[in-house]
Amino acid sequence: MPVHNKVPVAMKYNLSELKKEQRQSTSSALRRLLQLISHERKNLILALLAILVNATLNLLGPYLIGHTIDAYVITKQYHGVLMFSAILFSMYLVILLTSYLQTKLMGSIGQRLLYTLRNALFNKLQQLPLAFFNQNKAGDLISRVNNDTDKLNQFFSQALTQFISSIVTMTGAGIFLLLINFKLGLAALLPAVLILFFTRIVSPWVKSKNAVNLQSVGAMSAEIQESLDNFRVILAFNRRDYFRNRFAASNQLNYNSAIGAGLANQIFLPVYNLFSNLAQLSVLTFGIYLITIGEFTVGLLVSYLAYCVSFYNPLRQLASLWSSFQVAMAGWDRISQILSLETNLNKTEDSIEGALNVLLEFKDVRFAYPNGKEVLHQINFQLVKGKTYALVGPTGGGKTTTASLMARLYDPTEGVVLLHGKDIRSYEAEERTQKIGFILQEPFLFSGTIRENILYGNSIYDVYDGQQLHQLLKDKGLEELLSIFEDGLDTKISTRGEEISLGLKQVIAFIRAVLRAPEILILDEATANIDTVTEQLLEKILKKLPEETTLVIIAHRLNTIENADEIFFVNLGEVIQAGSFQEAVNRLMHGRKIS
Repeated sequence: MPVHNKVPVAMKYNLSELKKEQRQSTSSALRRLLQLISHERKNLILALLAILVNATLNLLGPYLIGHTIDAYVITKQYHGVLMFSAILFSMYLVILLTSYLQTKLMGSIGQRLLYTLRNALFNKLQQLPLAFFNQNKAGDLISRVNNDTDKLNQFFSQALTQFISSIVTMTGAGIFLLLINFKLGLAALLPAVLILFFTRIVSPWVKSKNAVNLQSVGAMSAEIQESLDNFRVILAFNRRDYFRNRFAASNQLNYNSAIGAGLANQIFLPVYNLFSNLAQLSVLTFGIYLITIGEFTVGLLVSYLAYCVSFYNPLRQLASLWSSFQVAMAGWDRISQILSLETNLNKTEDSIEGALNVLLEFKDVRFAYPNGKEVLHQINFQLVKGKTYALVGPTGGGKTTTASLMARLYDPTEGVVLLHGKDIRSYEAEERTQKIGFILQEPFLFSGTIRENILYGNSIYDVYDGQQLHQLLKDKGLEELLSIFEDGLDTKISTRGEEISLGLKQVIAFIRAVLRAPEILILDEATANIDTVTEQLLEKILKKLPEETTLVIIAHRLNTIENADEIFFVNLGEVIQAGSFQEAVNRLMHGRKIS
């Protein structure tokens, strides 16, 4: 009976498409960001208190100066001038102390935010499936982890203190302006209302310009990363001009977007300056008029002008700070895109019963890559313990896709893959990877020693000393392979440069996989870059694997599948048993579909 076990709709992982769907308001973006640093609440409160004390004392200064002029300077009571001078000096010392405290606290919060964000981003990247990395360029992801997080850090550690202080100072100055003289206060604050409307209208445009600029930085990083990764090919084909032109185009886009973002970021300052100058002119004109009719004093006008400056100077500062804020929010949007994603390879409850004597089974499996046509059509086959299976077929026929579904690098679009009679999605990732080993044509190694690389994913051997590890390799028949390397387990490996060939990398990956002793070992062209002598040595080791180990070999070299117990022909989205070795060869050579 067909199994119509449809998995959830494939999640979209293309970040360039998601940005159009996940636009968030500044307030909602801020709330999400504050949730991320909720553990810093104590330090944030202390920093806020320091800012409030600092701003309050700064606001009291003009009032005390105006009072001193009216009460002591005009009446020539100079002892009062000295007394208030001492009070002002003490206030300025406290202002100095609170300025240092708030800078230190916010700087520390900014650095810890950067640390937390990068950890959160990197951990999230580790959780996302292969489909995510297939749809996004590594250079853009690196730019988000490094560049975009740094934009947030710069705002939090350098600008946020000034940002909050400016808002508090403006609020306090506005209150003093209204309390001293309500009518004059309205005249002074009217330009600020116009500035507020202007800011609300222009801010989304400024943020979008900065988002485009950050995206172009990511695209340029991706071009650099791609050209460096493929530099050997560039040299071989003498196509420096091709990547040079691609980089020039990317750099031009970045230049254009940077110009646009720069102009957008500078639009606030001249407008704020214009309105603040108009406000001070209004205060001076109206204030002199009030003095002439006896409703105001010279000391109050001095204080009033100082408060007007205290209101509009921070507003000028906010012009540049608001631009930094928009850059930070644009960076946060790009970061939160990744943080909001979830893997589509979740553990599910097992609701399918399969044959318990079958190790792995495909039941009515269909598969299509995102935004692509279906590449596997209702596949059914079984693998049992201890046998060697070969997947053969023309390039692009679906061999690697089939193997990837066996290892659950992807989930089928429809149908189910069973492992020991249970839905493979019902296994924890750690349990599944212990049962299934995968050796790729282009293996991944870390910079370090061979010991570190072969112990990756083999944590049970972490406690082994050198002698124990050598004995283990000997027992597994891997000692002869290790002798290929001059310094044995301590041989240094670098992922850069020419220090180790691709063939030797495959040997190390082979040792690593065999040490795991998986129940199913998938070899995807795993001997493609290995010489004949080493290949024979690998075959000898494979024969020493436990009898219950099941091998799945994907190969184009026909000699590697001669000893296969069963051969499957994979082509045009179908996986069909091919019969004997000779029959499989004939079908492969003719590339015709099996009926």
